Amino acid sequence: MTANETILREIRAALEHEPRVRTHHGAIHIAISDGALTVEGEVENIAVKRLALEQARALSGTHSTIDRLRIAPGERKGDGAVRDALSRFLLTESVFLDYAIRARAKGELIVLRDPGAQAQGPITLEVQEGVVTLSGNVGSLSHRRLAGVLAWWTPGCRDVINELEVTPLESDHDDEILDALRLVLEKDPLVHADQIRADAHNGVVTLHGFLGTSEERKMAELDAWYLLGVRDVVNRIEVRQ
Repeated sequence: MTANETILREIRAALEHEPRVRTHHGAIHIAISDGALTVEGEVENIAVKRLALEQARALSGTHSTIDRLRIAPGERKGDGAVRDALSRFLLTESVFLDYAIRARAKGELIVLRDPGAQAQGPITLEVQEGVVTLSGNVGSLSHRRLAGVLAWWTPGCRDVINELEVTPLESDHDDEILDALRLVLEKDPLVHADQIRADAHNGVVTLHGFLGTSEERKMAELDAWYLLGVRDVVNRIEVRQ
């Protein structure tokens, strides 16, 4: 057995023993070639994707990871529909009202909003096979994370590549993650943000509080997973009707 085969066996064993990933284990395909780890397949949600990537990266010993792991959307939509829906999210989001918003479609750059000389951004979005790519500039880490979450919330989205740059540069830490999480939870119409408390340590977010349904509890957890920099989510929210 080669060294790569041994590593792949260890990764598969780790995925099999992670209860949040185990049921999707057969849908996740991993390979190592030329010092790069490739993870691909289609899984149920962002939590499975992030956990599988974290496990695979930690054990692979490789210097680069090719992420081809996609989320199975609740509803399949064409790229144009995904692009239009995300464009509406960005254009109507109060945080981004003074941002220039652009979309790229079939090689053409479309200006959706240009506030003029005082504009922030721009934020440029592109969708290919359900994968959203965000590029451009934003004014804070919270704005970068919020734009990514809006993309994840878009019906038909299968993955998000967030290449937005923060200008001026900011140092990232757990408090930044918590600030973005509070912002996202307050904007999510499906959860009662005032009933949720959170803390974070080294990228691990722990949720506390009380919500009315298990579905709302799950949505709050997924909102945390959508944030860049989150390595794991411990959901201690209780369901009380």
